[in-house]
Amino acid sequence: MTALSVAQLDGRVSGRSDIAIDFVRDWREAASRLNAGRRTAFQHGYWLGAWYQAFDDVAPLIAVVSDAATGKDIAMVPMISHVRRGIRIVEFADLGVSDNNAPILAPDAALDAAAGRAIGRALVAALRTLPDGFDLLRLRKMPAEVGGKPNPLVSMGRIGSSSLNGNLVLMGDDYADHQASIKRMQMPRSWRVFSRHDGARFEIATDVARAYELMDVMDVQQQARMRELGSPFVLNDAAHARFYREVACQGIADGYAVVSALVCEEGIVGTSFGVRQGATYYLLRISHAGESWSSCSPGRLIIERTMAALHAKGVRRFDLSIGNQDYKRRFGAVRVPLTDVSVALSWRGLPFALRDHAAQGLRRYPTAAALAARAMGKGIR
Repeated sequence: MTALSVAQLDGRVSGRSDIAIDFVRDWREAASRLNAGRRTAFQHGYWLGAWYQAFDDVAPLIAVVSDAATGKDIAMVPMISHVRRGIRIVEFADLGVSDNNAPILAPDAALDAAAGRAIGRALVAALRTLPDGFDLLRLRKMPAEVGGKPNPLVSMGRIGSSSLNGNLVLMGDDYADHQASIKRMQMPRSWRVFSRHDGARFEIATDVARAYELMDVMDVQQQARMRELGSPFVLNDAAHARFYREVACQGIADGYAVVSALVCEEGIVGTSFGVRQGATYYLLRISHAGESWSSCSPGRLIIERTMAALHAKGVRRFDLSIGNQDYKRRFGAVRVPLTDVSVALSWRGLPFALRDHAAQGLRRYPTAAALAARAMGKGIR
């Protein structure tokens, strides 16, 4: 592997790889770049705009990748920097709310394996030259492709090295085929049971005010469920609540943000929140009113009714989010591997990068991974 010869001029880092990296520290300044680029739903302007606005205790660090000779944009990597336990970390703009992370790619970018490796090397070299003194680069939950193009940053790691994965349900044009494939879930029966209640209906919010009403209920229901499980719940704190509502505010009108509910005269029985891009929908949050409604399986029913409604609008790919709960297999979801990358940017970051690499390797062996995790502790998250 040829070492890069890097020179930094006015914030731009270039080298013999013909790749230039320009860092922008304000999302509003970067947002106009690559508006027509290839991206997943989590690099959409509504998502990232809301994210950088809501989570304002981290420092934006957006890398613009371009051709050093022509200046033509190739990709943009939406990242942040922050400090944890004295280690200066660079990572995607995520903090756990995005199902996947990836660069935004220029529509006409030619990205073969060699180009991907060159971009990865140039990004690492550029970060090391910045005066911030960063210690560790962590790129987590990356899909192998972005809009049908290879994700250039995946070449820095191993496919499937993430502990998380997507859960994708692929459908054809006839929704009845999917209904037949999940008949053991008895969704028609659940709908009949729910429909016995006065005023029972399924709805998708069509205006921001209604979306906010449903999301208020979602916060309460999810918090109650997490309390039952003895688990912490943060999605209704000030930053998260602001983030999700801004995504809804921007995205309800054109169908990017999807807030749905099971409603009857007794109240809101179940809710869901997700985002849609083209023929792909990502389910992100669900809630229900508790055990008193278990006869109609409101959690599964809100998912199925949302899928049916979106299928009628042209959606054919339904990602049921990261995490491997049993109900996802019952819906017919198959696991989609994601990739993690960790690179030490200084000697201080080296132990943490090595620890990450060890954990990624162990993920091929779940039992050994569980033992190692207990032995090594949590480290920096």
